[in-house]
Amino acid sequence: MGKEGCEQGVTGVPRLEIIGVTGLPEIAVGTRLGQGIADACAAQGTPILNGDVLVVTQKIVSKAEGRLVRLSSVDPSPLAISFAETSGRDPRLVELVLRESRSIVRMEPERGVVITETLHGFVCANSGIDASNVPGDDFVALLPEDSDASARRILEEIVGTSSLTGVAVVVSDTFGRAWREGHVNFAIGAAGIAPLRDYRGIPDAVGKMMTVTQIADIDELAASAELVMGKTANIPAAIVRGHRFFGGEAGYKPLIRPRANDLFR
Repeated sequence: MGKEGCEQGVTGVPRLEIIGVTGLPEIAVGTRLGQGIADACAAQGTPILNGDVLVVTQKIVSKAEGRLVRLSSVDPSPLAISFAETSGRDPRLVELVLRESRSIVRMEPERGVVITETLHGFVCANSGIDASNVPGDDFVALLPEDSDASARRILEEIVGTSSLTGVAVVVSDTFGRAWREGHVNFAIGAAGIAPLRDYRGIPDAVGKMMTVTQIADIDELAASAELVMGKTANIPAAIVRGHRFFGGEAGYKPLIRPRANDLFR
């Protein structure tokens, strides 16, 4: 795509449009999400267009990829049992949190808090494992094994059956943030879009050269899409239209701060 930013409307004022995707059925293992979402967009009268960014929630990706686990199938380790006894949490869930982590950032049994670095490199609560919007009391959803690959598959399904070019896909999930209340959607996977907009070496509005600023483009897209998707509206995908982005296949990994530069761990 061309220069980053928003499309210019007829008055020259930058604008974005965010369109929720409705009408998707319950997602089963093996569902072709790209095709299903494209069909749903067309059915509601808002077909995917060149230049669109499609934001897809992690939950339906995990369902399609068979990343739902029965707690009754989990055999908790001694560490999980010990933590659960103090915290009052389900030891089987704690065990899954430990299995899906690369390292434990903080573990407080008295408050029931487990902050981990996931196998993907995300730092979040409970390794991103979630029981919301999952049928039954015995199931939880794990993050996709390779969320960039998930985004690529969705994108390939969309462009493979159309004449679309210059479309991007972002897989999103809801994380908490250090030092701030509330949750925000973050990008955990991407395809067809550069994850960062780099302003370093570019003069600002008053001519001062910027030396640090890099904007997490795919995170901002994920957060904006959540405004129409919500957590209870059964809208698991959204089109962000009017955002000019650079193409790229680096996925989410450039957003992960190297441990050597991490001042908080």
